[in-house]
Amino acid sequence: MTIQWFPGHMAKARRQVTEKLKLVDVIFELVDARIPQSSANPMLGEIIHQKKRIIILNKADMADEAVTKKWIEFYRAQGLPAVAVNSWQGKNMHAIERAAQEVMAEKFERLRAKGMKPRAIRAMILGIPNVGKSTLINRLAKKNIAKTGNKPGVTKAQQWIKVGKSLELLDTPGILWPKFEDQSVGYKLALTGAIKDDLLQMEDIAAFGLAFLYQHYPRELATWLGLEQSLDDTTELLRLIAEKRHLMDRYHEPDYGRAAEAVVKEIRQQKMGRISFDIPEEIEEQANDEDHRDD
Repeated sequence: MTIQWFPGHMAKARRQVTEKLKLVDVIFELVDARIPQSSANPMLGEIIHQKKRIIILNKADMADEAVTKKWIEFYRAQGLPAVAVNSWQGKNMHAIERAAQEVMAEKFERLRAKGMKPRAIRAMILGIPNVGKSTLINRLAKKNIAKTGNKPGVTKAQQWIKVGKSLELLDTPGILWPKFEDQSVGYKLALTGAIKDDLLQMEDIAAFGLAFLYQHYPRELATWLGLEQSLDDTTELLRLIAEKRHLMDRYHEPDYGRAAEAVVKEIRQQKMGRISFDIPEEIEEQANDEDHRDD
């Protein structure tokens, strides 16, 4: 199954972002802490050019905490400030403004040396659909300004939002990219709800999720299913899930489609605990392999 989703308003949003870049000091790139690499738009570098950038790993409460720490180290090794937050519960939100102040410290010091008073930091929030941009903005502003929704594609326009006296935010619609070169990226986005479900084949998504869990979280997978040990046969796993959830078709056979929907739903609901689907070591290894192939 090939997953693509690039509605017309996303192409328009990219043009609008490019036009507004000159108005901002720093980019807040919001990613899903469960899939920091897969939820990062690879076009962003060419869109924002040399603008300062801060990586915000949102939904950190849903991700594997040990893996999230590795991601923060991964970004910092590249010279990118990174913070992990839970915007839904408002946890660690102060770290965002602190990071922005640190990024702008040198410029503000030059302004003070010239006798000029630094103004509020102007930041643009960028991220793919359903990473929690509107929830983050509402938490920072301490009021419901940005429209929110637990489905991709809610924000359709840009707006300036004041956060106290020291920060101004420019909200933007979520932007995906036209083509996923690595289809596993599409599967991970689908598993975490960044792509509309009616565009997906749930059995393929569930099979991918189960295979990943078997490889990286076998104990959690076995516990979730009530087994002594996990299985690597995704078809057999779907059959077990159908039987345990009483998901049978009219012939009293396991309904694999409904079982697949249950798998995806329960992954999103954290029934298996806090799971990260992007692992820094694997991303680096993949990048090294691609570099060797290019050589």
